[in-house]
Amino acid sequence: MSDKFQSVQAYIRPSFKDQSKVETTVANILGKIKDHGDKAVQAISQKIDQQDASYIELKPFDEYELATGLKEAIQSAHMRIKKFCKFQIKSLKSDAFSDEMGDFGFVYQPIERIGAYIPGGQFPLISTALMTLTPAQVAGCPVRVACSPSDHPALLAAASLAGATQFLHLGGAQAIGALSYGFSETAPVNLIVGPGNAYVNQAKAQVQHRTLIDTLAGPSELLIYANQVKQPEWLMFDALAQAEHDANAISIVVSESSQLLTDLNQLIADHPDGQALLDNDNIVLLHADDQDQAIAFINDYAPEHLMVCDESLKQSLFTNYGSLFIGENSAVAFGDYCAGPNHTLPTAGAAKFSGGLSVHQFLKVLSTQKINGTGRGVLANISAKLAAAEGLVYHQKSAEIRKQLEG
Repeated sequence: MSDKFQSVQAYIRPSFKDQSKVETTVANILGKIKDHGDKAVQAISQKIDQQDASYIELKPFDEYELATGLKEAIQSAHMRIKKFCKFQIKSLKSDAFSDEMGDFGFVYQPIERIGAYIPGGQFPLISTALMTLTPAQVAGCPVRVACSPSDHPALLAAASLAGATQFLHLGGAQAIGALSYGFSETAPVNLIVGPGNAYVNQAKAQVQHRTLIDTLAGPSELLIYANQVKQPEWLMFDALAQAEHDANAISIVVSESSQLLTDLNQLIADHPDGQALLDNDNIVLLHADDQDQAIAFINDYAPEHLMVCDESLKQSLFTNYGSLFIGENSAVAFGDYCAGPNHTLPTAGAAKFSGGLSVHQFLKVLSTQKINGTGRGVLANISAKLAAAEGLVYHQKSAEIRKQLEG
């Protein structure tokens, strides 16, 4: 193994700054909103963002004046995201069966009220509006509240196209509080989705006892597994692109080829923005002794985005990732914008137990049961015995009383 590059065996996922200050600040914000409602939301928004929280009435998409190319790109991206969502939902059918005891089934039901948080910042995150709202649109959620500190026309247009029923012009932890506790004429939502900064993320963590959330997002991640590539420059730009998300974002390249790592290191170092990212460990090059070691590391790391440049490898080898990009053609940037699958993905190892945002999160599964006369007697007997063993007297009586009647 080359001494120039760190081994996958020695690499440890970086830990980030203590969150205690963020937790305290967010708890204070949410406490004020819980106690004082709209008045607190307005005061906090004025203090932090110097703007009032307000609802913006969305126009039909075609009425927004955008450059033709951008307008067409938004429509094309929405079309592909919607197509993938419809593909996800097509097999989710309510179903039931009958046996000698009665009728039993389950029903897919859209969550009634959802909030989609869309970060502001330097650029309008058009893609996040599409990615967070379109699955809810396809799932059929009746109330879809878009929430963002940005009122950029392109963002409003994307929210309109993706089916937002309301647009709340508000950002930060106070926005999560407003969605969770309700604001003005809008009742509390049942589900909040979408990425955000540390304060937004912490606010989602602190309201999840009362409002369902999609995930708690950490710094964005990309892991590239490559040994031989035709276009190493493509991988360089993939790694650089990840750094645009966040100061703590990380791109990792894992390879068994010291030569490829050397070539990539030189390409990145020669780029005006590359050396600083290498020095700060925003881009990390790791050497693996063999394929088994590389794959074991990848599955343990469970990256948000996984790019595998060897198309001959079986997909089943990789078990933990937010989204898998196969082959050099499959730029993560395509997934960020318009390929179809969602770009809201698990980070910080959460891909070991969760996947990306999808139609599924906007649906709840409700079970149904209708017991017939035969089932009443048989199930009453079973239930009464189990209840007696557990010492639950009235459960036992509820079952036994049903055995006393004929029918």
